[in-house]
Amino acid sequence: MEWDERYRTGTYPTDPEPSPVLRAYLDELPDGRALDVAAGNGRNALFLAANGYRVDALDQSGEGLSIVDERARSRGFADRVETIRADATTHEFPESRYDLVTISYFRTLDRLADVKAALKPGGVLFYQHHLRADPPATVGPSTDRYRFDSNELLRACLDLTVLYYDETTEPRDDRQSATATIIARNTRGGAQSYPRRRLTGRDA
Repeated sequence: MEWDERYRTGTYPTDPEPSPVLRAYLDELPDGRALDVAAGNGRNALFLAANGYRVDALDQSGEGLSIVDERARSRGFADRVETIRADATTHEFPESRYDLVTISYFRTLDRLADVKAALKPGGVLFYQHHLRADPPATVGPSTDRYRFDSNELLRACLDLTVLYYDETTEPRDDRQSATATIIARNTRGGAQSYPRRRLTGRDA
């Protein structure tokens, strides 16, 4: 498996930083149980566990999940992290189990209804992924097939209460990134509470 090889050979960072948006809005998110879909080697899962969440880290890569387990043990919160080796495209997501679901850089719109159904009432979805852009972004998938169109992620989440949405481009070393990010809550109604905007421009 390609990702197993990347983690095994160290060609992918073994201690990546969590999403800046997730970190900035953490205080606005519900406490409790979290699911990190396509967790990789724990970029967001370990950050959430360090902040008190009980986290299910789901990924197809055994090598990545081994890194998650080892880092959780070394940081003293292994009891708050459960790794689940499974393919997110076929995994049977439990209904109404999670207070928070995070997805970073994994395109799964065909399973998004099932992912949203895994949220408890009032639970929150955090999702970020690569965008198609002009000129084309050079960070992420080599073709547009696995990227979102503009507003595609937003439209897919309009059955939730959108708390934050942004589409940004930014330089990363000598490359260019284009990313869509959404935070949306499993609630409905004309009057809602909303977080203050914490990020602007390049910070997102």
